[in-house]
Amino acid sequence: MKVKIHREGLNIIFGLLFILVVINAPAYIFIRPLEIPITFLVISAIFFLLVVNFFRSPRRHFKGNMHKAVVSSVDGKVVALEEVYEDEFLHSKAIQLSVFMSVFNVHANWFPINGKILYVKHHSGRFMAAYLPKSSTENERSTIAIEAENGQKLVIRQVAGAVARRIVTYAQEGEDAHIDEHLGFIKFGSRVDIYLPLDAEVKVKIGDLTIGGITEIAKLK
Repeated sequence: MKVKIHREGLNIIFGLLFILVVINAPAYIFIRPLEIPITFLVISAIFFLLVVNFFRSPRRHFKGNMHKAVVSSVDGKVVALEEVYEDEFLHSKAIQLSVFMSVFNVHANWFPINGKILYVKHHSGRFMAAYLPKSSTENERSTIAIEAENGQKLVIRQVAGAVARRIVTYAQEGEDAHIDEHLGFIKFGSRVDIYLPLDAEVKVKIGDLTIGGITEIAKLK
């Protein structure tokens, strides 16, 4: 897997680098003893590397059989797996499978299935902790509905968290979705919910770790 910096992070990284240079250069010149500016420099370097790490964007290719496969949209931990009523698009019962991302995970979002994008809508909302169940319906979020190649419909919901303040959605109604492509990006910690048909064969459980674009989480009937 090749890794690059996601385009969503370029402005933030260059801006942060400029700010850190402006702060650390005068400190190194004027502050004594020298140990103080050196400490500032080390802390700044660690913080900068953490931000760069957050915006890494691995190039991934799903190596399994894509036919009826549902692949995790994100890196993270499975925090919800239950039957719910999806009332925005499906208007029916579905299996909600939610993956929570920490600030240390890759935050690019992949399409979970191949198919046709039927619906995309952004909702303003609150910024509660993303691991709370009600964050799926009350937090800032974007909803994407996809019709799989077998005709079944899935809903993917990008959910902002207490730290995440911006959801980016690339998916557009009428376009094709492909497992190896990004559907969007969520900045600084959040979760993604996938609503599966009730007859889908779920292949993960609560607490499992997933890799976006790689881990097969379900198989459609």
